Order: sequence, then structure tokens, then C-alpha cells
Amino acid sequence: MLLSAGERISMALLSLAIHELGGNAISFTGSQSGIITNDRHVDARIIEVRPFRVQDELARGKIVVIAGYQGVSYRREVTTLGRGGSDTTAVAMAAALDAEYCEICSDVDGVYSADPRVVPAARRIGTLSYEETQEMAEAGAKVLNAQAVEFAKEKGIAIYARATSGPLPGVDPSADGTVVRKSPPRMPGTVVGVASEKDVIVLQAEAKPSDVLALLDERSVAGKQLHVFDKRVDMVISRENLHDEPHLRAGLQSRFGGQARLIDGVAAVSAVGAGINASYANVRAGTTLLEEKGIAPSMMATSSFRITWMVPRDRTNEAVQALHHRFIESQQPLLP
Repeated sequence: MLLSAGERISMALLSLAIHELGGNAISFTGSQSGIITNDRHVDARIIEVRPFRVQDELARGKIVVIAGYQGVSYRREVTTLGRGGSDTTAVAMAAALDAEYCEICSDVDGVYSADPRVVPAARRIGTLSYEETQEMAEAGAKVLNAQAVEFAKEKGIAIYARATSGPLPGVDPSADGTVVRKSPPRMPGTVVGVASEKDVIVLQAEAKPSDVLALLDERSVAGKQLHVFDKRVDMVISRENLHDEPHLRAGLQSRFGGQARLIDGVAAVSAVGAGINASYANVRAGTTLLEEKGIAPSMMATSSFRITWMVPRDRTNEAVQALHHRFIESQQPLLP
């Protein structure tokens, strides 16, 4: 209830401001607007949207302001959606209302190939696929929320990521923002972005995997990049979704003793692009580059759209800069 208070205050104030400008606005909380979630209070997932009240007010010609980042569980408890939850709210509601597109406006004019504060040469990306955007978000880029993109993908809704102060979308919306849609016009294997997440820890356990995962579920710990081989479990955990680290450490120690440990001081650095791992060329190039820079990766993981290297946390920015220069700044356009 307390975590969702800020959005409730903001939605009411925005409605008041719209009324002062002559508009007819009404504000709804997540529960009032029909956003039904599971029962994970601080990182809930939307399972259904029932926008009946929103549709009724739109039919009456009203401007509907909906509080982002929150919903109501099937047990009728207030829940919050975690980081990027306002994006998720917007796209989920757009999908429920059968909208053609959803605009996400912020203080930046789109999605960049890297954090411009780390890489001054970072470029705004005109068009991204749903999958590339999801991978960028999962890799730590402060872009659109991964669950929000999943909603858009299921319904075929385009997302326009633009600056709040920018102009309205023109004939080519990607000219002044980033459009997220299916199949952008790009050669497979092209790296579109480099992202990083510094505040992570690595769980390593030599115990029965089902027992380790059961403990994580008991503690509501959402891991990423899970690898299980025989009785060895390797998992990267984002501290952003870890709400009681001492409790987790105590639980691992009491149940598994020296068989489980949490490794700190590392960061995840990722290169993202469709078809990035069609061959091992990108994996080899990135790994060789990091080794030449003296940033030896301790772990590596891949997917169809991402290569992630675990590097020393104090070398994160250097790794991002090197990979961005190698994969993006130095690449020449491919001629047909």
C-alpha cells in the first residue's frame, strides 16, 4: 500500500491539472482499472486486464489517467510490478483496449546503443525488434520493461519510445525516437546494443538443484541465467529484485552449508542483437577483446539474441566501452 502511494498521488494531481486546462479527466488506481496480478507483492506479474471501467469512461469522452506500477492480486491485495512497472501498465492496458500503438515518453529520446553517460559515442536506435528490446532490458539497460514488451509482442502493438518534450510522431516515428516492432530491417548477427548490470551476485551451489530452487522460491528470489549441470547450480541474481539478502544468505548457510555460496564483486556486460550467435564469431571477438584489455571474464552465457560476460565490477564501464567500440562504432555498413 505504501509503495503504491506515490502513483496514486500523481494520478490525482494529473487529473486536477487536466481539469484546470479544460479537460474532463478521471483517475483510476491499478485495481480500479482492472489490472489483475499474481500474489508476488513487490515484483508482481500481470495475469489479466479487465478494463471495463476504463472503457466506460472513454466512451463518455473522458481522459482516463491510470496509476502505473500497481495492480491487485487475485486475493484482492494491492501489488506492485517492480522496476519498469509503469511501462508494463501502459502496454498491458493498450493491449487490453486493442490499441494500435503505445507511446512511452521519458526524459530521453529513445533507446541508445549503450548508456550515453558511459559511452559518449552511443547512438539512438531507430527500430528494434521485440526480442532485442527484451534482451536489452534483461541485460540491465534502462529501457522498456521486458514484461511490457512481451505484452506488445503478443498483441502486435508497436511501442514508440520518445522524449516527453519531443514532437508528435511524424510519417517516420523512428526519426525522433525508437520504434519497437516485429522484424526491424537489419542484417542478422548485427550487434545493436551493449548493456550492463553492476549490482548482481552469482549463486553457485553443489547441491540437489530442486532443493536450491525450492529455497529461492521460498525467499521469493527471481534469478536469471540459470545453468544446471549434474548437481552444480550457477545462477545470476539481480540485487534489484533481492529484497532481503541477509535472509537469503542465512537460509543458504543453514540448509546447504559450504555447498552453496554467493559471489560478489562481479557485473554482467552483454552484447545484444538478432542472430548474434549464428556463429561463434561474436563470442570469440568479444572474449578476445576483453582478455586483451585485461578484463578476463569469469563466466559467459549466450542466447539467440545475447552474449553476456561476467567481469569484475570495477571494470564494467571499461568493458562496455571496449565492446561498443568493437561491435558498433567500428562496424561498416554491409553492402548487398
